[in-house]
Amino acid sequence: MSDEWIQADDWRTIVANVPIVSVDLLVKYEGGLLLGRRMNEPAKGYWFVPGGRVLKGETRREAVDRIAQDELGLEVEIVESLGAFEHIYDTSDVDGVDSKHYLANGYVVDAIACDVSADDQHDAFQTFQSAPEPCHEYVEAYVNASSAINGWD
Repeated sequence: MSDEWIQADDWRTIVANVPIVSVDLLVKYEGGLLLGRRMNEPAKGYWFVPGGRVLKGETRREAVDRIAQDELGLEVEIVESLGAFEHIYDTSDVDGVDSKHYLANGYVVDAIACDVSADDQHDAFQTFQSAPEPCHEYVEAYVNASSAINGWD
């Protein structure tokens, strides 16, 4: 698996030209769904699920474990695979690129070691039993696709 940092110019070329393969985590936590309020584009200011790109040589399941640990400080167990979703944004966090496209693989996970810690992409994490404001439409699409999330209004 390659976890080498991608240089800024190379990353700009990638984001400008190809979809990014990623995993997003619907974390079942303390009786609800754990969401983070994003501080960066895309989806800045929205409550969103944690997630990130899949590294070369890394399986999606390995990416789920790595991202849960890196972004949340959690150990998780996969409950349900929701399949692939197209996420197309008209904003980007990359200078000189005005959009971002993800092929996002959604997973519902149970938190089995619960010690959530903040990261540099979110200013808050909170557990919700229903959709908060503002909740991104892609979170709603994941919840609607899941048979493992109960009680979300």
